[in-house]
Amino acid sequence: MEAGAGMGATEKVAEAAGGAVDAVAEVVRSDAALLEDDLAEFLASLTSPASVPAQSVFEAALRRSLYEPVADAVGSKVGQEALPPTAGAPGGNRAPLRPSMVYWAYRNYRGFPDETGSGGEVGDGSDVSSADLAVVRRAAVAVRVMLKAFVAIDDIQDGSDVRYGEPALHVTHGVPLALNTGSWLIAAVLRHAADPGVVDSLARAVESGFTGQAVDLSTHTPETRAELLAAPLEERVAYWESLAALKTGTLFRMPLDSALAALRVVDDEQYTLDAAMRQLGLASQLFNDLTDFVPEFGGGRIHEDYDGLSNRVFLELLDPESSQPALSGEQLKSYVLGHPELEPTLLSLAAEAVRLKREAKESVYRVCRSDRSAAYFDLTIERKGHLIDRLHETLLQRSGA
Repeated sequence: MEAGAGMGATEKVAEAAGGAVDAVAEVVRSDAALLEDDLAEFLASLTSPASVPAQSVFEAALRRSLYEPVADAVGSKVGQEALPPTAGAPGGNRAPLRPSMVYWAYRNYRGFPDETGSGGEVGDGSDVSSADLAVVRRAAVAVRVMLKAFVAIDDIQDGSDVRYGEPALHVTHGVPLALNTGSWLIAAVLRHAADPGVVDSLARAVESGFTGQAVDLSTHTPETRAELLAAPLEERVAYWESLAALKTGTLFRMPLDSALAALRVVDDEQYTLDAAMRQLGLASQLFNDLTDFVPEFGGGRIHEDYDGLSNRVFLELLDPESSQPALSGEQLKSYVLGHPELEPTLLSLAAEAVRLKREAKESVYRVCRSDRSAAYFDLTIERKGHLIDRLHETLLQRSGA
């Protein structure tokens, strides 16, 4: 898919789609509606209706200790509508980012509803397409619920009491039940996915995510902190990239990996998309790290966790020649917020995030089967991705550049 020069990637896609972006957006919303129906059915299959009285002490205990926290975890706004895009953002408000990436893969490789026999809705007369869509729909639910499971466990490990304006699951149900719920949901998701290739891809995502979390948690240990404080900048950046690729990058690779497994996509395109998702993961993590220093994007707060060294801004500003291994807490906060290179560093990293997002999208466009497919991907990514550009613009204005 090629687009004209002299304009931004989003504008290129809109122009190439020949004014059909609104029609593509309708498909995105339709696919999101399928997801919500499937998610409700999945949740109903796991839990007991609250309107039906428990028939025994055992059933009552199971409802309180499993069904209710599962319903709260899956039904939370985390990653859904808790941070709706600003007015005018692409893609609408009700198309969750990562499950929509699963559907993008289906639309790219099997077509759109009006392309008869090539990826229409179930019942369009194509047995292969209908079977593939059934697997993809289960994969999309699995991705959505897996993210909720990760959040439940991550909030415990990070000590986060609030997630996007909602109490964390461990706050409402306690740490033991929240941990059990997250773990139980992972098992339920793998069973629900059913397709061996999809299950394998999800299992690998779980492994990568927990590996990354282990490395992240290590930044709170005195040994890793001392090693990072003493390391040259290049090694600190390499550490951050490896960590971000395992944690945030996995959250971008997981939906596409599961969809590509379901659709049996050729290896060459898998490699291209995997590399692009790694770049999107790095861009997203840069955005997360930077918003800790920009109140307009960080919920009105400045970074509060100065006990870990996983934030890229911290790692950029550390000076092995002058920093002490014990630099942490208020000392680290004063050091970072008072650093003369803080603002230039924020601007430089924001520009890096914009570049990574742009290059990732351009890589994806090269495997798009149609302009409509490119528009679908663009609408999906830019629901949140446009904030990366806005952050860069804000920092540019703040710097007077």
